[in-house]
Amino acid sequence: MKILNLYACLGGNRYKWNEVKEDIEVTAVELDSEAARLYQERFPNDTVIIADAHQYLLDHYKEFDFIWSSPPCPTHSRMRKTNTGEGARKSKATYPDMKLYQEILLLKHFFKGKYVVENVIPYYTPLILAKKRGRHLYWTNFNLPNDLGERKTEGFTHETNGFIKRLSDFHDYDFTKYKGNQRIHKIARNLVDYEAGKTIFETVLGIQRQQNINQLNMF
Repeated sequence: MKILNLYACLGGNRYKWNEVKEDIEVTAVELDSEAARLYQERFPNDTVIIADAHQYLLDHYKEFDFIWSSPPCPTHSRMRKTNTGEGARKSKATYPDMKLYQEILLLKHFFKGKYVVENVIPYYTPLILAKKRGRHLYWTNFNLPNDLGERKTEGFTHETNGFIKRLSDFHDYDFTKYKGNQRIHKIARNLVDYEAGKTIFETVLGIQRQQNINQLNMF
């Protein structure tokens, strides 16, 4: 099974996929060279490409069976609108990055496999209907379970003592390894919960996780 993991960062969504299916070929695309280096260290069997994920999708989408895309979310987030205005600590208004919807439309109309596009709940009504799960929106061409098994991070704020340590424990990854230009707090906070990533991948493969039973049954 050939999988394309776009805007891969440190691979939160991908972390548990081999527990679901061992024989997968994952190509990860990440523009941040430091994040790409750490992703490769974490998943040595994946093919890691340092490139513009948006362009890579357009050029290569036909080559894969399953595509996961998590385009940058800041221009869509409710926090961005909250922080926009007048004053030294406020941001200037900016256009929402419409690459998000370009990718959804490309995958919906031209891709033959299964896909997931993941992003935050925006400050506006989504332009294309999505599935809301937790604090995320998902655009897919398959039905998502109502419960993705996503673990909660209530109380995890930048002001919390040991914020990075708590999120490192939560995601089973030491974020202090990252020495690039992005803020560690942002990377740690935005990483997709691996249980949600695992549940979604199970759903792609037609596996149903039954409640209160430690067993996976095929549909």
